[in-house]
Amino acid sequence: MRTKAALFVTACSLAFPAIAQEAPTTPPAQSEAGESAEVLITGSRIKQDPSRSALPLEIFTTEDFTREGINSPEQLVSLLSTNGNGADNLASNTDVVSGAQRGTNGLSAANLRGQGSASTLVLLNGRRIAAHGLQGSAVDVNQIPFAAIERVEVLKDGASAIYGTDAIGGVMNFITKTDFEGLALNGFTDITERGDSPIYRLSATAGYGDLKSDGFNVMAAVSKSWNGILRGSKRDFVNGDQPDRGLSVDTRGTPIATMFANGPNAIFAPTGSLLSGVPLLIPGTTITANGGINTLDLPGGAGCESFDGGMAYDDALWANPSARYACAWDTGRAAILQQPLETLTYYSRATVALGKHTLFAEFTGSDADSSKQFSSNQYAGNTSTTPLYYPMNALTQSTYDQVYNALVAVFPGVAANYGKPIAYRWRCEVCGPREYETNTKTLRAAIGIDGPLFGGWDYRAGASYARSESTSVLGTGYAYRGIFSSTARANASGVPGAVSGGIDPRAPTAPGASAPGIVGLLNSGILNPFSITQTPEAMAALDAVSASGVTLYGGRYEVRQFDASISGSLFQLPGGMVQMAVGVDYRRESYNFNGSAEAELDRPEIFNVAFDNANALATKSRDVKAAYAEVLIPIFEPLEISVAGRVDDYTGFGSTFNPKVTARFTPVDWLMFRGSYNTGFRVPTFNQIFNGQTLSPNPTTNSLVDPSTCPSGVVSTTDPNCAAINPDTLSGGNPNVGPETSEQYSVGVVFRPAPRFSASVDFWSIAVDDTIGALTLRQLFDNYQFFEDRITRTGGIITQVDLTADNIGSRRTKGLEFALRGAFDGLGGMFDLGMNGTWLLEKKERFLPSAPYSDIVGVFSYAGDLGLEWKHNAWVSFATQDTSVTFSQIYRSGYENNGLPSLANNQSATRPNYNERVDAYIIYNLSVTQRVGEGFKLTAGIKNIFDTDPPFAITYDSNTGAGSSWEPRVADPRGRSFTIAAEVKF
Repeated sequence: MRTKAALFVTACSLAFPAIAQEAPTTPPAQSEAGESAEVLITGSRIKQDPSRSALPLEIFTTEDFTREGINSPEQLVSLLSTNGNGADNLASNTDVVSGAQRGTNGLSAANLRGQGSASTLVLLNGRRIAAHGLQGSAVDVNQIPFAAIERVEVLKDGASAIYGTDAIGGVMNFITKTDFEGLALNGFTDITERGDSPIYRLSATAGYGDLKSDGFNVMAAVSKSWNGILRGSKRDFVNGDQPDRGLSVDTRGTPIATMFANGPNAIFAPTGSLLSGVPLLIPGTTITANGGINTLDLPGGAGCESFDGGMAYDDALWANPSARYACAWDTGRAAILQQPLETLTYYSRATVALGKHTLFAEFTGSDADSSKQFSSNQYAGNTSTTPLYYPMNALTQSTYDQVYNALVAVFPGVAANYGKPIAYRWRCEVCGPREYETNTKTLRAAIGIDGPLFGGWDYRAGASYARSESTSVLGTGYAYRGIFSSTARANASGVPGAVSGGIDPRAPTAPGASAPGIVGLLNSGILNPFSITQTPEAMAALDAVSASGVTLYGGRYEVRQFDASISGSLFQLPGGMVQMAVGVDYRRESYNFNGSAEAELDRPEIFNVAFDNANALATKSRDVKAAYAEVLIPIFEPLEISVAGRVDDYTGFGSTFNPKVTARFTPVDWLMFRGSYNTGFRVPTFNQIFNGQTLSPNPTTNSLVDPSTCPSGVVSTTDPNCAAINPDTLSGGNPNVGPETSEQYSVGVVFRPAPRFSASVDFWSIAVDDTIGALTLRQLFDNYQFFEDRITRTGGIITQVDLTADNIGSRRTKGLEFALRGAFDGLGGMFDLGMNGTWLLEKKERFLPSAPYSDIVGVFSYAGDLGLEWKHNAWVSFATQDTSVTFSQIYRSGYENNGLPSLANNQSATRPNYNERVDAYIIYNLSVTQRVGEGFKLTAGIKNIFDTDPPFAITYDSNTGAGSSWEPRVADPRGRSFTIAAEVKF
């Protein structure tokens, strides 16, 4: 296994001889004779020379976007080595999700230093943007007007003392063009070698007026982008059927139904089912096949692999010998790897020079449509709320007899029940994938003015309004149930004599069906669960009970803000003039979440839909009033100290003071030492406080055990200490959640031996206490000894667990960030080399002050941020006046692989090809840019030159049925692709 030193040397190999160079902290200061080169930079309210700033900034310009084929803010975020590896991108959010990911439909977020998307502040021109309308905690970066962006400044440091309490992981400031003249047309396309999942973008930017000579400038930009769908079934590395590597899927809901020995149902099977009450011993054993029987897996059957995505159920891997004759289905192939997304963004700005004062107004917005699609619904028959029984009638006789004959050949006792309906579990692939169609609209208007006051002092003031509004509706894959699923629903229906498990006459009835909804349709035999193909009549009947178009939920987040500050010089010290900035900041944040009327108890129920009416919120608001000050003290020429502090007053949480101290020491021109210390404070989101609490049945199928009596974690039918349990889970908000606090510091060194060479390394440490979040079921069970108060037992058996939001412990993160740059002349042009890398030294967490810390660097986790030990981006480019060529490498280190929990002592490692570590993910990109005259530029590129697949990783989670054989938090699933970008300027 490669050492950390070897990894660093590998990263530097592409960047040599840039090893003695610092990453540019800001774009070059543009100054004319007699004009100051001092400007405002992200992380400070005092104008200063960006080339001498102590702040660790990483800057991306439009040239960088072109070089790496970056088409959207999400792609930029994923490129950052300092960004974490959370489920913050569209590929991570396309499968079944739970907990905090509930409202991530169509959302992409930043996650600097792995502190979570809610701890990264995203700004547009230095001011806030509304959080996503569904989630209410993180900004959707893809709604930013990318066509109008001039550069992006990434502050890799805490900035709560300047911007407020959520700037713990860092700040991303998207800065637009402000004095654009002319007309620019841009087109971009990114097509995979396989011809699927295309990405397109068209944009136009127009501007008129020169601010200096004309005294005004007006500009506007509009962009339209399309991300085409990429399904898991289109990539071979998506394969959940790899038992020799320790991976198989734990589902028995398959497109060819699996049969069970369910007992009687008063409506559809008053005398029981075909398999109930008869001996089902597996030949040659003492094991009863009550874990499911699929005729394809019986002796002489066609095999589970005979249908797409099918596999034999791995009863050994899942410790379930009763399912010896069951089939499974690869749910990961049904998920989509690139979520279809269509986005319109627009931006306009008017700037007027009033003498030495500048007044501006800007307006921006977006309209995005996304489609989240994942595995089709599994209809798991039971004897009450989902009574599924395939009948024997004139329509079904042929299929019924085929199934019966296959069964009786292995289980002769079944003959006694001939004619009784067949109970089953079925994956309705013909229903289509489950789909959430989400529309998100954003709007932001801002005005501002700045200019000189007196005695070298300046002022800056502005106001803004921003909102994000989202609505999700059901697409394919959902149908009305037709049966009351609970006593509460039956009582609220207004139907005389309604009971739980009884017919719900309010649901639509398909033509020819014996009862309403999907249950009535399936029990009529019109749909054939034992066949992949269906008749036109069956498809028409299915459409009649579809719930497509029903509103799932919606939300709106709004931010109203006013800010004002003044800055200027105080007095002279030996090192220069002491400067100061003071300011005030007021904002009102509000959020509402409307749930869906279709989820009300008096409406017909839709089967297995993630309605969220328990979390419906009338508008909740809070005010944040703040005052801050910053002083820059050049004690003597080599030493400069900056001290800042901010007081925030939050509605419902009181006041908090957060200081920040930075220092820069430059003993010689080519060497600078820098450091900082600051604290932070983050309040819970509206959801974490106000969401209702929902009690939900456990989604697993007998895969949980009591961790206090069964250390192996493996279900056993012979050991009562390891008997299967199916507890309900309580989830939702908690009005008693308090704020989390953070303390962080960094020290670094910057070398600049020559104007075009620099290198920097910064050590950083972030400590967060009273972390806001919610435990997952796995986390609770893995740490059960600390959470006995969250576990409810009935008769000694765990029947309920509490997963509501809370302050759940502490997190400690430390790392090193490297930046190298170098340039030299040769071959008639200039070579430019560089590397940005992050070495994660420590990432550990605990859930209670009394609990020990768990080290999670390089360790797989189902949820949250995956802490990769080393990440870097390195490049070499060569440029002449009109042509440039760039070759780059993206490296993401491997980590400890997951082992499916169903085998004691991680016996999945005994599978012959199980890999204990996931391989590193390494891809290479190439781009060539050619300028033709003054107004035309063409760039062609190849992304992932060697068509490298994501490395094999076990990400399947039996608790949700999500995940597969690769890690979307790390790798790009598209493979080799070809990009072309064209720009025409007039």
